[in-house]
Amino acid sequence: MNTHLLEDKKEVSVHDILVQSQYVIEPDFEEEIIPRKVIEKRQARLNTYYKMFSLFFFFALWQLISYLNSLNEWFNPVFLPSPVMVIETAYNYILDGTLIGHIGMSFYRMIVGFVIGVIIAVVLGILIATKRDIDNIVSPILNLVGPIPVFAFLPMFLIWFGIGESSKIALIAYATFVPLITYVIDGIKNTDPVLIRSARSLGATPFQVFTKVIFKSAMPHIFAGMKISLALTFSALVVAEMMGASEGLGYIIVNAKNWFKMEDMFLAATLIGLEYTIFYGILTLIEKRLFRWKKVGMSKAVEN
Repeated sequence: MNTHLLEDKKEVSVHDILVQSQYVIEPDFEEEIIPRKVIEKRQARLNTYYKMFSLFFFFALWQLISYLNSLNEWFNPVFLPSPVMVIETAYNYILDGTLIGHIGMSFYRMIVGFVIGVIIAVVLGILIATKRDIDNIVSPILNLVGPIPVFAFLPMFLIWFGIGESSKIALIAYATFVPLITYVIDGIKNTDPVLIRSARSLGATPFQVFTKVIFKSAMPHIFAGMKISLALTFSALVVAEMMGASEGLGYIIVNAKNWFKMEDMFLAATLIGLEYTIFYGILTLIEKRLFRWKKVGMSKAVEN
């Protein structure tokens, strides 16, 4: 029996093996790649549904607790108005024509202060990261002033710029500038030196090296700093509108405190959170558009 097997193996020639290899089905990599992309899109949609359900559950739980409290009176029901009462308050403000004005004024102050703070942080961060003399002069001052809470400067800004829009925008710009400049400096200084040497070896001018290599390499850090400073921007917005303002969401909170209107307080706080969520989402979309090459790290490496 063993001799027959040996004879069969000897009968298979190299030519036969080559002929048989032509009919071997090659692995179709598209069958593995396309379903994975489909699964990722489905997972993204599923994550969106989870987030929407989370918000719905939060407001439903809030409504339930408020309703049970109104029945059992665990504490004063006035302290916790229900979401339905907050929506009714917003509807009344819309009928009065004042809610859009408050939202628009807060939007104007926030966007102007944020843009000014970003421009100052980027320009000054570039100078500090590229000019040693400016770094030696400005960095000690930033290290001294940086740890001071932003809101401690509000009385000074009111004295310097008055109670008008200038003091509010200046405080918002300063609140944006303080955390962002660190990300700008780190992003520029942490540029891969191999990329810089490669661009120089290919004949790029210093200006081209900075604009095409260094600044583009720092852009992800800058956007990360913008998203982090956005929270401080909104905090400064509310605090600035609480002092010397006649319009804005922060003004609604102060006015509601004076007249003990809890529905107005919850309405303004909810609108501030929604505005922050919208602006954070816009920055995230812009970041995804600009940095499609950016890897997302563990979210792609780990299978759930």
